[in-house]
Amino acid sequence: MESLAVGGGDDQSSSNNPLSEWSYAVSRRYQILLDKSTPHVLRRWIAFAVVVFIYVIRVLYIQGFYIVSYGLGIYILNLLIAFLSPQVDPEIEDVADGPGLPTRSSDEFRPFVRRLPEFKFWYSITKAFCIAFAMTFFIVFDVPVFWPVLLFYWLMLFTLTMKRQILHMIKYKYLPFTSGKQRYTGKRAGSTDDESLPKD
Repeated sequence: MESLAVGGGDDQSSSNNPLSEWSYAVSRRYQILLDKSTPHVLRRWIAFAVVVFIYVIRVLYIQGFYIVSYGLGIYILNLLIAFLSPQVDPEIEDVADGPGLPTRSSDEFRPFVRRLPEFKFWYSITKAFCIAFAMTFFIVFDVPVFWPVLLFYWLMLFTLTMKRQILHMIKYKYLPFTSGKQRYTGKRAGSTDDESLPKD
């Protein structure tokens, strides 16, 4: 392998090179692991459940860090809303261009495109739990609070936010959990053809 360093900057480039090469190699391996985990949806969510279980056990054992858990809950709620929302908000689309096509259920099927894709949702929520778990080792984040009030406030916030999201889904007639392309059977088409034929 040929050296790319030319001239008087050899000392500086050689001192920075090993560190940058190491960080690049680590980030590349990390990205490869993430790319390999992408198709394994069930395994990823099982791993997430294990992380959540460890975090919950840690918080219950310590009997503290409730403010960290509350902040984590607010962040999860924001991620969930982005996961359930369409990439293009129908309200903005209505104001800009009028109703988009197709407008009827008999029109061409368009799959639901999320604002936050499933993999990014999983990655963000798992990373948030890992960061919150690391925070439980620093006493500065253990702010004394009355946790039932925080839990009640979070449940109220969750209920109101999800109610607004469900009303938005009903108003603009979209479902965030469609899978694959709709398939039409020949029965439906055959039944309409039979009705149009004259009876003997």
